[in-house]
Amino acid sequence: MTPPAAPSTRREAFGSRNVFILSAIGSAVGLGNIWRFPYVAYEGGGGAFLIPYLCALLTAGVPLLFFDYAIGHRYRGSAPLAFRRLHRAAEPLGWWQVLICVVISVYYAVIIAWSAMYTWFSAQLTWGKGNENDFFFVDFLQMGDVADGGVSTDFVPQVGMPLIAVWLVVIVIMCLGVKRGIGAANMVLMPLLTVMFVVLVVQSLFLPGALDGLNAFFTPNWQALADPAVWASAYGHIFFSLSVAFGIMVTYSSYLKRKTDLTGSGLVVAFANSSFEILAGIGVFAALGFMAAAQGTEVAGVATSGIGLAFIAFPTIVSNAAGGSIIGVLFFGALVFAGVTSLISILEVIVAALQDKLGWSRIATTLVVSIPLAIISMALFSTTTALAVLDTADAFVNAFGIMAVAFVAVIVVAWVLHKLPTLQAHLNQRSSFKIGTIWKLLVGVLAPIVLGYLLFSELRSKITEPYGGYPEWFIWVFGWGMVIVLIVGGVLLSLLPWSTKSRAKQDPDYDEFLETEGHEPDPETGALRTIDTEAGR
Repeated sequence: MTPPAAPSTRREAFGSRNVFILSAIGSAVGLGNIWRFPYVAYEGGGGAFLIPYLCALLTAGVPLLFFDYAIGHRYRGSAPLAFRRLHRAAEPLGWWQVLICVVISVYYAVIIAWSAMYTWFSAQLTWGKGNENDFFFVDFLQMGDVADGGVSTDFVPQVGMPLIAVWLVVIVIMCLGVKRGIGAANMVLMPLLTVMFVVLVVQSLFLPGALDGLNAFFTPNWQALADPAVWASAYGHIFFSLSVAFGIMVTYSSYLKRKTDLTGSGLVVAFANSSFEILAGIGVFAALGFMAAAQGTEVAGVATSGIGLAFIAFPTIVSNAAGGSIIGVLFFGALVFAGVTSLISILEVIVAALQDKLGWSRIATTLVVSIPLAIISMALFSTTTALAVLDTADAFVNAFGIMAVAFVAVIVVAWVLHKLPTLQAHLNQRSSFKIGTIWKLLVGVLAPIVLGYLLFSELRSKITEPYGGYPEWFIWVFGWGMVIVLIVGGVLLSLLPWSTKSRAKQDPDYDEFLETEGHEPDPETGALRTIDTEAGR
């Protein structure tokens, strides 16, 4: 039985521009800002890395952020509906982005669950001094080998129970809607996250050896700027960091009021996100400096990123630092808050897409989306082989999901459909910061070149050497197989008929927008194949 269709209503909206900005920052500021950027910067030349980083931000990150804002706000829909209204042939791009968010959501939730447990562990130093590595892999994850037993079904309670709690929290937030749920959550969580992280950074700066860590982080290695890989790394990080090109900012901008300053908001979001990343770098490397001093080694010997930084290096710091428990609670608490704000933005892409296509109510759509995703998340990531599945899925969805859809989207919109002038006019009509030909060149020329290079590099790397040393069948299932499903699934979903109750057919807000702006009626609406989705009909 299908959920009953909801009566046609106006599209939900953020309460104000400030709520949107906080929500967009909440989406952009995620786990990658805290555990990935510091190490990427350190490996990319320390202080010298800020040059390619700023270049990537200004020439790719901000222009693509404007690109997403323009599509979402001009065509006023979720990713599939917005791309459909842009041109019927572009709808598969929107569904491709939705499916990417499906994959990310099922594993992103478990990292939040780990962080929540480590917030509790930090208060009591549960892992035991000197046992941080074994505690994480053996005691906590109970890690198994996929090469020996395949994908495990052995349940790990200390992971599974907090994972259930994470899903319950985000489902409640999503059910409350854009204004009372997503907007309100970000209005609370983002200030808390900021305060917690500032306190963490201040504490880290007073640790013995902190100065050595900061010197390692900021000392420029100018020779690194001659390495193309460093520049590619900067651009690759910016694409992921700002949540561009996989439906989030298209969806969020569709909830903005008509006269919102789009480019001004985008600049605030972009620079706020980058400021947080640099702050994270200061805090993390100050703490790593302490860790290096305590172990009598160089900072280079303890510097790491990702899982290793969060769940091994930082617990080691917590074990050895005076007031370490407070540092641990602040760090892992910040990971939880950053993760939750990002996860709700990822889920909103999926919920909004189905809500738009099927015409269902917010609560019905949220439950139909979230409960199956929670079950899949539990089945794959509360077991002993969770880390291997997460590692592989994350690597492939980032490389051949996010980067690939971004590459195809800019090619299709700029060169096939020639829609950049339309998007430029829309941005300039309502924004304080005007854009011109340079923006079109950055989006239509530079972005495809950079994304194409990154895609080629990743493809060559993944083909020449089995990722992570995992079995070939495992990589095909959770790597290449997933990539194929994303692409084929996006096309198939675009072929399904829209509901007669969908926003594509009944959207008074969009109709009013077209009339007010003096645009022609939407040519794609009349071409839609529709089906009645009411129960029993």
